[in-house]
Amino acid sequence: MKKEMLKGGEFLIAEQDAQSVFIPEELNEEQIMFRDMTRDFIDKKVSPLRAKIDKQLENPDLIPQLMEEAAQLGLLGAGLPEEFGGMGVDFNTATVLSEELGKSQSFSVAVAAHTGIGTLPILYFGTEEQKKKYLPGLGNGSIKAAYCLTEPDSGSDALAAKTKAVLDGDEWVLNGQKMWITNAGFADLFTVFAKVDGEHFTGFLVEAGTPGLSMGDEEVKLGIKGSSTRQVFFEDVRIPKDNLLGEIGKGHKIAFNVLNIGRYKLCAMVMGGSKKTIDVAVNYANERKQFGQAISGFGAIQHKIAEMAIRSYVCESATYRVSDMIKDKIDALIAEGVDKSQAKLKAAEEYNIECAILKILGSEVLDYVVDEAVQIFGGTGYSEEYPVASMYRDSRINRIFEGTNEINRMLAVGQVLKKAMKGELDIMGPAMKIQDELMEIPDFGEESDGTEFYWEHKAIRQAKKAILMAAGAAAQKFMMELEKQQEILMNIADMAIEVFAAESALLRTEKLIELKGSDQSELQIKMCRAFLADALERIHLSGKHALAAFAEGDELRMMLLGMRRFTKYDPVNTIGIRKEVARALIDANGYCF
Repeated sequence: MKKEMLKGGEFLIAEQDAQSVFIPEELNEEQIMFRDMTRDFIDKKVSPLRAKIDKQLENPDLIPQLMEEAAQLGLLGAGLPEEFGGMGVDFNTATVLSEELGKSQSFSVAVAAHTGIGTLPILYFGTEEQKKKYLPGLGNGSIKAAYCLTEPDSGSDALAAKTKAVLDGDEWVLNGQKMWITNAGFADLFTVFAKVDGEHFTGFLVEAGTPGLSMGDEEVKLGIKGSSTRQVFFEDVRIPKDNLLGEIGKGHKIAFNVLNIGRYKLCAMVMGGSKKTIDVAVNYANERKQFGQAISGFGAIQHKIAEMAIRSYVCESATYRVSDMIKDKIDALIAEGVDKSQAKLKAAEEYNIECAILKILGSEVLDYVVDEAVQIFGGTGYSEEYPVASMYRDSRINRIFEGTNEINRMLAVGQVLKKAMKGELDIMGPAMKIQDELMEIPDFGEESDGTEFYWEHKAIRQAKKAILMAAGAAAQKFMMELEKQQEILMNIADMAIEVFAAESALLRTEKLIELKGSDQSELQIKMCRAFLADALERIHLSGKHALAAFAEGDELRMMLLGMRRFTKYDPVNTIGIRKEVARALIDANGYCF
């Protein structure tokens, strides 16, 4: 049977069958082998050195050395084509590796910067000569990479960069300044963005040691203290003409397309971080005694443990769903004759909405998890002697990395509207039908068709209508000025994130039942329902805020009634569910889903 494939953003107007999604419970032997190998390396080589890694100024060579050891296992070159010394693993396998690497805090930041934004621009946009020269070294760890985009006056607005490049004979001359550059202290190769003649935003490759290239001191950061972060200065830096990356004036294509993969990988990594944090928190809750018993026996602690696990389960479901979407699109493009590297780039671009959603979802799930972990540890959690202190600090950057979560919220909604205007997504058609539906009397006598998740699927279909109603009405009200209504856009984005997350968990759980049966999936079923019940409440609140911002009178009253109708779901005993989920985690002494 041909596998169903949704287009990017199409989840808002279409349903996906559970058989068409990939879930982590169906990893194959090779993927499990890669996972276990990576996990073993992190557990034995990296985690025991966490305290030393965080004292980066005292141990500046430690992370580079560990990266070289990781490279010997193939971890730096896993996603590179075999012709350049890589393993050429598929996208789902790369997701597994990213998840395990994400448990290593500062080390994962260095690896992600190297394998992602440091390597992918060359893989996707480099000439054959550039690929042959740099990719093998990037894969085997002999060359380490950094990515120079941000400047003091251009963060989210990357195209406002002031670094300039001027062609002088057979050389480019670069002048300017970059900041917050990960891996800068030990990088051998920098991907640098500058404006040719002060106008055309363009990418360049600059090798370490080039005269005129200098560094600022290591930044003293709130978190990820083990990663090298410096300013990079360019003063009449001369590089060969052939070190131009891509086309003049097309640097935005490099910067923004590579960020799609970066956003996706960030979610995969923080997912691993969430599971690791849950392990640490549950272990402590089982050991810590108060009032004559382990604190894991108290309902307030159980609530925290369970909610940490539920959100992580949902995040994982969404991550592997998108991973497989991208993999299937890559395979389809390759079958059409597209080069493998370009296929990966185009596939990530197709699902840029989903990648933005994952970046927001993953970073905010991890922030919730580490915050609750500190609370479970109590006063000891505030001490640097315990691991959750650094987990808490290290998590915070993820809501800023790869575009702030605010930027990604507006990007996600903006891309949906852009695709609708291009005719790639029929958003307005369904939105107009919903306006008609609001005038109809709802059917209160509807009965289930007997399938296990009939009401859950209906709830998600209805929630999608809530999004389309709010987005369609806002688009009609503001027209081309909608992009300026940031608060409304962020409310609509929050609704879409909740729907995508809940639907992903539902699809995963349905497929899990087919693989293992209902008895073996009982807790996952309950976790899914608990999350959906809470998600619908959050969707209703976000929708109400959005509608009240621009509608009034009878129009507002009608749409508020519709919002309540579209987010209706029978009450769920979430307290009871969380007690059951917590007991499973407590008995397993860690994350067990």
